[in-house]
Order: sequence, then C-alpha cells, then structure tokens
Amino acid sequence: MTVYTDEEGRTLRTAVFGAMVLVSTAEPGALDEESHAGIRAMAAFSPRLRQVLGAARPELPVGSAADVEVGVLEALRRSVEVLSAKTPEEAAAFPAAVLAVCAEVAGADGRVGSAEDAVLGKVRAALEG
Repeated sequence: MTVYTDEEGRTLRTAVFGAMVLVSTAEPGALDEESHAGIRAMAAFSPRLRQVLGAARPELPVGSAADVEVGVLEALRRSVEVLSAKTPEEAAAFPAAVLAVCAEVAGADGRVGSAEDAVLGKVRAALEG
C-alpha cells in the first residue's frame, strides 16, 4: 500500500478541496448544493485516495482570493507530481477525477456560469502541468 507523508496528504487535500472552493466561489450560487455535490462526487477517486483526502481537515492557502487561487493551482500541480512519483495509476486517474468533482460543483445549481467555466479551465491547465 502506498504511504503518503503528512505534507503530501495536505497537498492532496488542498488541491482537491481547494479546487472545489475555487469553482464554488467563482459565481454566486447555491453554496450548500455545490458542497454536497462535491462531496458526493468524491466517489470518482480511488478508495485509497479518498482515505487520504478524508484523513484530516483540508487547509486552504491564506490571503486574498488571488493568493488562494495561486496556492490551490500550485497544490494541483504538486499533487500530480506526488502521485506520478508514487502511484502512476493514481496519477493517470487524478485529473479526470478532480475535473469530475469540479464539474459537479459547477453544475449543482443546474447551470455552469462563465466564471465557473473559466475556473474549470484553470484547474484543467494546472492538472496538465
């Protein structure tokens, strides 16, 4: 079984939960519906990765909205690197799983707005390196 360091686990949690927050806050909307949609969509991750993601509270970067975005996008890039080094099969599935979760969050209110779509593009770009 793959073991992740505390720092790697924090990075993965920041990436996944941070990406959901970026999408959810991109436009005013049904925050409660969006959070529930994101949590339900976590099934897209492997059981091992769900365990890591649920092991502790996520820590988001601090500062302005721009600072948070920069930190989350960096965590997404680092997460792909961590997974590539430790579990290539997880690394291959991770981008699609993150994007699926984010798409569920964005569409929770029945539509995906232009600001949400722009954030999805930034998340996709970060995952692609």
